Amino acid sequence: MKRTALVATAAAAVVVAAAIALPLFQPWRLLTGKVVDEALPSAAPSAVPISMKPSSTTPPTVSVQVLSRGSLISHEHSTKGTAAVLRLPDGTRVLRLENLQTSDGPDLRVWLSDAEVRPGRAGWHVFDDGRYRSLGRLKGNQGNQNYPIPPDVELADFRSVAIWCDRFNVSFGAAPLK
Repeated sequence: MKRTALVATAAAAVVVAAAIALPLFQPWRLLTGKVVDEALPSAAPSAVPISMKPSSTTPPTVSVQVLSRGSLISHEHSTKGTAAVLRLPDGTRVLRLENLQTSDGPDLRVWLSDAEVRPGRAGWHVFDDGRYRSLGRLKGNQGNQNYPIPPDVELADFRSVAIWCDRFNVSFGAAPLK
């Protein structure tokens, strides 16, 4: 009888632990991934249809301006790629992640932060210590992605970008913006 009760108690404890741990840690995400391949953003389309523009005039060429950029370093998870803040010809700004490779994880966000990027474990938890601004959920853990930067964001207030796991308050990877 004691053995049966002990086995039943142990089985119940395993079921309860799994019911709590699986949704919290989502270990299957280590084996999953999502590739996003967004094109480099350009200015908003002209309000005048192309067929109505005079053919004798050529509009001036305006290019995308790189305001700052940096290479992503690994923190909690192996992370590679580049981050760049771009000003588009229409004046809007966007954070572009290129050639991103990181682990999939629960509740990943893209943050601008005033924190200095530090290598190793010293840099895992610094991005929520000061000022930060979320640009939204990470669209995918691989590829090229664009995140609009709201007009009220003062870029001078931020010097880094982090791939932030909001559930566990840890950086997967980060890049200084210079």
